[in-house]
Amino acid sequence: MGSQSDWPNLRHAAETLDALKIEYEARIVSAHRTPDRMVAFARGARTEGFKVIIASAGGAAHLPGMVAAFTTLPVLGVPAETKALGGQDSLYSIVQMPPGIPVGTLAIGRAGAINAALLAAAILALSDSDVEDALTEFRASQTAAVAEFPSDDV
Repeated sequence: MGSQSDWPNLRHAAETLDALKIEYEARIVSAHRTPDRMVAFARGARTEGFKVIIASAGGAAHLPGMVAAFTTLPVLGVPAETKALGGQDSLYSIVQMPPGIPVGTLAIGRAGAINAALLAAAILALSDSDVEDALTEFRASQTAAVAEFPSDDV
């Protein structure tokens, strides 16, 4: 994440990864305030054992694209909801990457954070049967939690 203020949003990704029993590491690496830290992280992520990176930022939202510029790992961008434009500025900044440096862009805010974790899990499940089983179980429990008929007991 670009700053501590992104954690309330990105913790939803962390909680989803926890539910799937997928190890992760949350770090603050700002494209603007800690650029050397960001470059070192992105360049060394594969060597450190990372397989997918979820990056969230608001406003100019350069973090996902800048991280993607320094690694060939999949980078999933989560636009942070902002006060000025409700996160649309973040969304446009992340989704409009130039050709050659892709960032998989999710929805603004909480839904994007949760779906980034689920998409990361789907990527990992391609080569990890434990993650595939956890994701299959997650989806089954999600389906089972949906009532078939409406109720007034809400």
